[in-house]
Amino acid sequence: MKAITASRLRDGEVVFLGEGGVWVESFAEAALFQRSEADAVLADAKAKAEREQFGVDIYAFEVVEQDGVPVPATMRERIRTAGPTVRLDLGKQAA
Repeated sequence: MKAITASRLRDGEVVFLGEGGVWVESFAEAALFQRSEADAVLADAKAKAEREQFGVDIYAFEVVEQDGVPVPATMRERIRTAGPTVRLDLGKQAA
């Protein structure tokens, strides 16, 4: 499976493509795509986000299942979903 992410231009927040093409802040709300369909969805989302000047660094990343829960496959994406690692009082981990 794959998910699609971007950095929102307005505030730099990491966002994920959710159901219906809506960008969401929580990885738990991210839409998951089969590898075979991810490239087409990514191309459409990227074109729209760039046209609307919504986000940058838009790409798809691998998602695996751990204990029945989808999680990013790489440490980089796990950090991006959780927030900064240097200050636990800021970002998504503070919520």
